Amino acid sequence: MIPSLKEWDKKYRNQGLVIIGNHYPEFSFEEDLTNLQAAVAENGIKYAVAQDNDGATWKAYKNRYWPTLYLIDKNGHLRYIHIGEGNYNETEDAIQSLLAEQY
Repeated sequence: MIPSLKEWDKKYRNQGLVIIGNHYPEFSFEEDLTNLQAAVAENGIKYAVAQDNDGATWKAYKNRYWPTLYLIDKNGHLRYIHIGEGNYNETEDAIQSLLAEQY
């Protein structure tokens, strides 16, 4: 998943795509911000990553699966959800379609 996110960030950032990773820790060591920062740097992630230690964002979206991708349009409406790995071409098509819409 991370390679695709990095590619989309690089390819579409200047067209308006904003990627925000939501890190909801599975293990206690992942709750440490320093460890998260190290993982982000080690993986060369340039997009924003939020630390969600108590799962507030995870719960707000009623998320139950990892990974899950949400695409939100320019008006703040949830327009696309993909659960799990795969369907990268479909997701990229959805990204392109939403970026092409007028604001």
